[in-house]
Amino acid sequence: MTELSLECHRNVSERDYSKASSKSYEERKVYTVEFLKIQDLCKVYGTGDNKVTALDHVSLDIKKGEFTAIIGASGSGKSTLLHAVGCVDVPTSGKIFLNGQDVYAQNSDRLAIFRRRQVGLIYQFHNLIPTLNVVENITLPVLMDGRKVNAKRLYELLHLLGLEERQNHLPNQLSGGQQQRVAIGRALMNAPQVMLADEPTGSLDSRNGHEIIKLLKESNRIYGQTLLLVTHDEDIALEADRIIGISDGRVIRDERMVRS
Repeated sequence: MTELSLECHRNVSERDYSKASSKSYEERKVYTVEFLKIQDLCKVYGTGDNKVTALDHVSLDIKKGEFTAIIGASGSGKSTLLHAVGCVDVPTSGKIFLNGQDVYAQNSDRLAIFRRRQVGLIYQFHNLIPTLNVVENITLPVLMDGRKVNAKRLYELLHLLGLEERQNHLPNQLSGGQQQRVAIGRALMNAPQVMLADEPTGSLDSRNGHEIIKLLKESNRIYGQTLLLVTHDEDIALEADRIIGISDGRVIRDERMVRS
């Protein structure tokens, strides 16, 4: 892989970053009704006596730019819902629309392109390539998609994530919190419409977990991607604009947070 050194983004000054970030998404946010529409979604695993219903006729409308936490116990169906939205796990029935597009009406090739370009995924475990440095891991999705790296966006992300001094480090030279920052950068690099985070603080201590949530909120504020975060932690869920509770594959709670 071609090494991307600091030279490729040194030409982007701090002034350029400030200009790009000065008008945050919060300042220009306009919620769009039914940006992400989940309609009567079901997911069933197995058959007969081994049949398990992970999602049981779930319907939700998510607004553009909204930070939504999906909370529930282990086995409740919250991660299955996230993976269905992220085109990782095909639902048994029901539909998902993004900006009016029927996501699963696409053929497999178009669906793969959609997943790469429109969805950013962050998992509990960072899943970094151990032989690639920070910059190479962050830019990997762009290069795999056969596109040119946007040096300005790369610099902005390194700045946002506090990784400017770590860009040539390998994953084993980083702390757990720093590795998760790289994973966030990788998810954001393609400028996806939707960010999906599945227990992103689950492998971190309390301090690093809090920092990761702050970063996700900041990226949501600056870039305006719709953010869905799965957690079992009520305190983390309370950081969101909206909380969806899942139990036995069904929505049992839908609450919008009122900030003072």
